[in-house]
Amino acid sequence: MRNLSLQHKLRRNLRGRDSLFHPRNPSYKWFVLANIMLGTFMAVLDSTIVNVGLPKIMSSFGVGLDTIQWVVTAYMLSMAVMLPTSGWLADKFGYKKVYFWGLFLFTVGSLFCGLSSDENSLIISRIIQGLGAGAVQPLGMAIITREFPPKQRGVALGFWAIAAAASISFGPLLGGYLVDNFSWALIFDVNVPVGVFALFSTIIIQREFVHPNARKFDFIGFVSVIIFLPVLLYALTEGNSASNSAGWSAPYILACLAISAVAFVVFVTRELTTDSPLLNLRLLADRNFGLANLFMLIFGLGMFGSTFLLPLFLQNSLGYTALQSGAVFLPIGIIQGTISPLVGIFSDKTNPKIPLFIGIGLLAASFFINYNLSFMSEHSFIMMSLYLRGLGMGMIFTPLSALSLMTISREQMAQASSITNTVRQIGGSLGVAILSTLLTSRTNFHAQIYGQSVEATSQTFHNVTQNMAYYIQQHSGSSLAMAMKQGQSLVTQHINSQAFIQGVNDDFFLAGLFTLLGFIPILLAQSKKKKEGKVK
Repeated sequence: MRNLSLQHKLRRNLRGRDSLFHPRNPSYKWFVLANIMLGTFMAVLDSTIVNVGLPKIMSSFGVGLDTIQWVVTAYMLSMAVMLPTSGWLADKFGYKKVYFWGLFLFTVGSLFCGLSSDENSLIISRIIQGLGAGAVQPLGMAIITREFPPKQRGVALGFWAIAAAASISFGPLLGGYLVDNFSWALIFDVNVPVGVFALFSTIIIQREFVHPNARKFDFIGFVSVIIFLPVLLYALTEGNSASNSAGWSAPYILACLAISAVAFVVFVTRELTTDSPLLNLRLLADRNFGLANLFMLIFGLGMFGSTFLLPLFLQNSLGYTALQSGAVFLPIGIIQGTISPLVGIFSDKTNPKIPLFIGIGLLAASFFINYNLSFMSEHSFIMMSLYLRGLGMGMIFTPLSALSLMTISREQMAQASSITNTVRQIGGSLGVAILSTLLTSRTNFHAQIYGQSVEATSQTFHNVTQNMAYYIQQHSGSSLAMAMKQGQSLVTQHINSQAFIQGVNDDFFLAGLFTLLGFIPILLAQSKKKKEGKVK
C-alpha cells in the first residue's frame, strides 16, 4: 500500500511539472515568452555585435567599406527574403517546428562565420545566419501575439522588446571585448552555445500549432522577391564603388535597376491577384497596419542604415578601441528595455500615438546631434545623443505594434508579422546601402573641396609643412627633404580624415530627415479600434 501511495504521489508531481508547459496553465505563456526572448536576443544580437568588429574585419581581409558593408547587408537582406516565406512555412509545417529549424540554421551559420577565412565565405555564412533569423523573429512575434490575450499583449510585447534592447546594449560591448582581447571570429562563435540552449528549451517548452487551412506556396512571388531585393541592393552599393569607373551610368548598373524594377512589378501584381500570396499585401489596406508599415520602412532607412556609422567614426577618427566603441551603446538598450514595458502599459490604457510622437522626435534629435561630430567631440556629447536614441526607441516599438495590430485577426498574425518584419528589413537593407554609398560619395566630395583649399604655393601651407618637417626631423632623425614629404603627407591624411568625418555627419543628417518623415503616417493612423470588424 505504501508503494502504491508513493507511486500515486510521484505521478501527481510529474503531472504538476508537465502542467507548467501545458497551454491551459496560466504560467505557460510566460515560459513561451522567455523562450522567444532568447531567440530574439540572438537574432538581434548579430545585427549589432558585428558593427564594432567591422574595422578589424576590414583590416584582417584588406577590404574597403564598399565590400565590408555586405557583411551587414547580406544578413539583413537574407532575413528580408526569408521573412515572407516563414509565415507560409509555419502555417504549413507548424510554428514550433519552423521556429526550431530557424534557430538551428542561425546557430550553424554563426559557427561558419567564425570559421570564415576571407570576406566571401563570411558573407555567405552571414546569409545562412540571416535565413535562420528570418524565421525566428517574425514567428516569435506571431507566437507571442497568439498566446497572449489582447489586454496583456502590450505588456508581453514590451517584455519581448527587452530582448532586443539587451542585445543592442550588451552586443556591442561584448563584441568589443572579444575583438580587443581575442579575435573578431568570437563575436559569431558566442552564439553557438546560446543557440544550443535555445534549441533545447524550444523542444521542451513550446507546443505545436499548425494552421488548419495552409495556403499554396506562391512560387512566382518568391522568385520575384529574391530577384528584386538583391539586384536592387547590388546596384545601389556598386553605383559609387571604387571598381566602377562609369558610376551610375554604367550599363550593368542600369541593367540591374531595370531587372529590379520589373521583378518588383511582378511581385506586387502577383501578390494582389493570387489567392495564395507569399505576402498578403491586402492587409496593407487596413489603415493602421498599412501606415505602421510605411513608418517602419522610413524607420529602417534612418535607424538601421546609420547603426554602422558610429563605431566606424569612434574607432577610425577618435581612436577608440572596439571595447570602448561598444561600451557607448550600453545605455541604449538599458533605457529602451526599462521604458518599453512601461510604455506598453501606458499605450494599452490610452492613446498609443502620444509615446510614438515623443519617440520619433527624440530619435530624430539624436541623429541631428550626431550631425555635429568632429575631432574634438567629447565623450559626454556622444553619449547625450545615445541617451536620447535609447529613450526614443523605447517609446516607439511597443505602441507601434499595438497600433498596427489593432484590427488584425489572430489568424492573420503570422502574415502580418511577416509583412512588418520584411518591410523593416527592406528599409534597413536599403538604408545601409544608401548611407554607405552616400558616405563614400560625400567623403570624396569633401576631400576634393578641402584639397582645393590647400594650395601648394600658398605661404600658409608652406609654413605649416615646414614647421611639421622641423618637428619630424628633430624627433625621427629624417633628412629635411624626407621630413618635408612626411609633413605634406600628414596634411593630406588630415584632410582625408576630416572629409570622412564630414561624410559621416552628412549621413546622420539624412537619417534625421528620414526619421522626421515618420510623423506623417503616425498622424494619419487611427488610435481607436473600429467596431465594424477586422480586415479580411
